[in-house]
Amino acid sequence: MVQAAVAMALLSGAVVASAQAPVRFLGTITAISGNTLSVKTDADGVHQVKVPASAEIKRISPGQKDLSAAETILFSNLATGDRVRVKLDPDAAAGTEEALQIIAVKQADLAEKQRKDREDWQLRGVGGLVKSVDAAAGVIVLSSGSGATAKTITVHTTKATGLKRYAPASVRFDDAKPAPIDAIHAGDQLRARGAKNADGTEIAAEDVVSGSFRNIAGTIVSLDAAGSTLVVKDLATKKPVTIHITADAQMRRLEDRMAQFLAMRLKGSAGAAGAGANGTSGGQRGGGQWAGRNGGQGGGFADPQQILSRAPAIQLSDLKKGEAVMLVSTDGTTEVTAITLLAGVEPLLEAPAAQNLLSNWSLSSGEPEAAQ
Repeated sequence: MVQAAVAMALLSGAVVASAQAPVRFLGTITAISGNTLSVKTDADGVHQVKVPASAEIKRISPGQKDLSAAETILFSNLATGDRVRVKLDPDAAAGTEEALQIIAVKQADLAEKQRKDREDWQLRGVGGLVKSVDAAAGVIVLSSGSGATAKTITVHTTKATGLKRYAPASVRFDDAKPAPIDAIHAGDQLRARGAKNADGTEIAAEDVVSGSFRNIAGTIVSLDAAGSTLVVKDLATKKPVTIHITADAQMRRLEDRMAQFLAMRLKGSAGAAGAGANGTSGGQRGGGQWAGRNGGQGGGFADPQQILSRAPAIQLSDLKKGEAVMLVSTDGTTEVTAITLLAGVEPLLEAPAAQNLLSNWSLSSGEPEAAQ
């Protein structure tokens, strides 16, 4: 009986160990040496995968689901940067990861698909702050824009709408996870893509992505370039907040004239249009992954979101103690991670509508595809 119990315990342990061993995983090829791939996965680091001559290797287009139409390729056709789904051989020698099947998406094809997705989100997308959610009816009401450009948008969803929610500390689209409509709450930021009516006040959503973030306006108390952090005294709470700056943060500075023009526009000043005519349209345009420009297909500075996107990019070292900043960050009380940070905002702090200025300019959209 004791031996039987021991045998069962060992068998149970073996089953658990087997269940924990990865059978397949998604990742990106970071290096190729001989017949071995280095694959950085989305979950658990880098795998060294041997690819024998017997392994099945196929290539699909981004978004393709049907493997029956996949193209069979050679190992030599794989390249660093390609996205792959690797199926491991369960009969490989202990301690060895050996590929049974590899499904690949070419890096160039992926980049082109992402570019088209970003353009589609900008062309057919809307964004704003959630005012209300009727989960039973599948209707979400947004407030979009600021000042003179403010409007209400009704988002209609169905069972076919793809609903995703950003991870708590991220606005990367590929970190967003499926979530039901009742996970969306008033005050959340939301982007939707689909067929819009003529004036953009209603949209039949094909895709929706949402998240809970924090708007902060305040003055810089201290900076730590080595630690990639700054401390800001929040004007609303009068308390210091530590802001972490990562490589994904979008940081820009408004020029004085643009800040004055934007402040007038947000206050609904009739003279704003004239001020904008002489404003500079230079500076770097926002990175492709940053969506949130509602409308603005032409018209120069008709849209405040375009003004922000054209403002020159800055680094943490360009900021100074005592200057005012506005930012959207991950949710938190004393420590947050910056998503969007805007400097040169002193004139904006006097415009009440400025508190939501960044809300439509902080969400990433355009889904990066992986081999499915």
